Amino acid sequence: MDDGKPSGPKAKWWSRPSTGRTGSAGPEGATPATDGAEDTAFHDGTPTAEPGAPVGEAVPAPAAEPFTPARAEAVPVPAAGEAVPAPAGEPFTPGPGMRPMHAPDEYSTPPYGGPGPWAPAPPVQRPQPTPAHGTPVPPPYDGTNGRGTNIHGTAVQPPAQAPAPAQAPAPADTYAPPAQPHLVLHQHGASPQPGTPPGPQQTSQWLRYDPWGAPQQPLSHPGPALGPDAGPRRKGRRGSVLVGAALLALVAGGIGGGIGAYVERHGGLTTVELPQAGRDSGGRAPDSVAGIASSALPSVVTLHVSGSAESGTGTGFVLDDKGHILTNNHVVAPAGSTGDITVTFSGGETAPAEIVGQDSGYDLAVVKVTGVSGLKPLALGNSDNVQVGDPVVAIGAPFDLSNTVTSGIISAKQRPITAGGEKGDGTDVSYVDALQTDAPINPGNSGGPLVDADARVIGINSAIRAADSGSGPDGGQSGSIGLGFAIPINQGKRVAEELINTGKATHPVIGVTLDMQYTGDGAKVGGKGADGGSAVTADGPADEAGIEAGDIITEVDGQRVHSGEELIVKIRAHRPGDRLDLGLTRDGKDLSVALTLGSSSGT
Repeated sequence: MDDGKPSGPKAKWWSRPSTGRTGSAGPEGATPATDGAEDTAFHDGTPTAEPGAPVGEAVPAPAAEPFTPARAEAVPVPAAGEAVPAPAGEPFTPGPGMRPMHAPDEYSTPPYGGPGPWAPAPPVQRPQPTPAHGTPVPPPYDGTNGRGTNIHGTAVQPPAQAPAPAQAPAPADTYAPPAQPHLVLHQHGASPQPGTPPGPQQTSQWLRYDPWGAPQQPLSHPGPALGPDAGPRRKGRRGSVLVGAALLALVAGGIGGGIGAYVERHGGLTTVELPQAGRDSGGRAPDSVAGIASSALPSVVTLHVSGSAESGTGTGFVLDDKGHILTNNHVVAPAGSTGDITVTFSGGETAPAEIVGQDSGYDLAVVKVTGVSGLKPLALGNSDNVQVGDPVVAIGAPFDLSNTVTSGIISAKQRPITAGGEKGDGTDVSYVDALQTDAPINPGNSGGPLVDADARVIGINSAIRAADSGSGPDGGQSGSIGLGFAIPINQGKRVAEELINTGKATHPVIGVTLDMQYTGDGAKVGGKGADGGSAVTADGPADEAGIEAGDIITEVDGQRVHSGEELIVKIRAHRPGDRLDLGLTRDGKDLSVALTLGSSSGT
C-alpha cells in the first residue's frame, strides 16, 4: 500500500558526511562548495566532485564493472529525493587539497569497506515468508555442493546480467553520494529484488553468514552429488545395521542363558570337591559327654500328664526291668486320681503309666508302665562321693524337647532349698538338701537324671533359680541362668524304695514345732504346738534330749543353721533312726545335746 512515504533508499547513519562541511546537504537548497577553500571528504575518501569540475555539474557515473568481493564497500545511501550516482568504476585517487579522514582499507573488508569513525551497524534480518500459523519458514536451500550442482543434482546457471539503468545526473548544488554497492547472493530460481542494482552474480560455495537469519542448509557438501535416492539408500543401510545388531543380541542372549542354566544345574564349568573326613565307627570315650549320653539316653523317658484342671511335661528314668520309673511329684501331680500319664521312651515308643506312690515333702514320685519289655535300668551312683567341680550331664525334655543333653559341673553341695507352696497350706512344700549345678536345666527337665562321668545317677533334677523371683522349674519361668538344683540320689533311692514297697515315704523328725516367724539367726522352738499344746512333743526325740520351748538350735552335726527351713532340710537329709548332735542357745548360754531321729509318715 502507498502510505505517502518516499520509497527510495534512505541515508544510513554510518555514511554521514564529515564535520568539515560548512553547509548541510539536503533535498532542498544545498550549500555550493567553494573552490578548494575547504577540504570536503566522506569517510571513505570519495569527494563530492572531481577537481576542476564546474560547480553545479553532475559528476558522470563511471561505467559498471563486474563486482568482486574485494571492491565491496559500504557506500552511503542518499536521503529521499536525492539522485543515486552509479558506483565508481576505478579506485579513487585523492587530488590536490583533498585528504581522506582515514587510511584506505587495503583489504577492502566486505561488506562495509574501509573503517569509519562510527561503529558498524548490526546486520539486518531479512523478512521471510510466514505461514498461516505464524511460524517463519526458512527458504529451501538451493546452494551447490561444491561441484557446480545443487542438492537436486541440477547444474546451477547464473542468470543473464541486465544492463545498468541510466541514471539522471544530480544537480550541481545537491549532495549526491555514490550509490552503495550490493552483494547479490544468487539462489537458484530466484529473481532479483525490485530496486536492487544489477551486477555480476556469484556462484561461489561460500555464502554470506547471517547470524539473525533462519537456519539454513550447510554451505557446502563436498563429495559426490546427492540425488533423490540418497536418503532411501542410507535408511536401508541403517535398517540393515539395526537388524544385524538385533540378531547379534539374540544370539548372545541365547548363549548366555545356556551357560547360566548349565552353571546353575551343575555348579559351574568345573567340579569343586572339598576335602572331608571319612566316616568313623561312632565310638566315643565312655567318660566324654557323647559317651555318657549314649549310655544314659535309652533309660530316660518323657512323661506327658493331663488332668481335669491342667497338664504338663516332665522327665523320668527307669529304675528296674519291672517298669518302675522315678520322677518328681510336681510332674505327676496334675493327673490327680483320674488323669492320664503317657510315657515316651527315647526310641519313640509310648506306653501308659500309673502312679505307684508320691511324696510332696521330698518332691518324689514313682510311676509304673506295663506290657513293655527290654527296659534298661539306669545305674545309680552315690551322692556322698560327689565333689564340687565334678563334671555332670543333665538329660531331659525342656519345653517338650525330648532327649536333650546338657553338661556342666557340680557348683555346690547341701544347698537347703524349698520348692512348691502353691496350695498355700504347706502340704506341697518340699525341703531338699540339694546339689547345685550349672548344667542348663529348664521347665521339662524336672524328674530327669543328673549323671556323673560314669553315666550313673547322682541326682534328680528338681528346681531352678530363674531371673525372676520364682524357684520352680515350671509355671512360666524365664529359663536357666546356670542355677539348677537336684535331689541327691541317696535321698531319692530311700524314698523310691519306700514308695515302691509301701506306697508311702517316711520322714525323720526330732519332735518339735518351730516358730517359722522368727527372723533371728538359727531355728527357734515355738511356744505352742499346732494343737495348742506344748511345742515339744512328749516322749519324742527332742523331749528325751532335754530340748525346751524357746530354745534356738544353731548347729546340726557341726553345720551352722540359720533358719527353720534350713533345720528341716538338714534333718530330712538323714534317715529315721540316725543319731545327730545339735547345738543350741538357751537364755544366752550355748548348749549341746544328742538325739536319735524319729519317723513320721509322709504325704
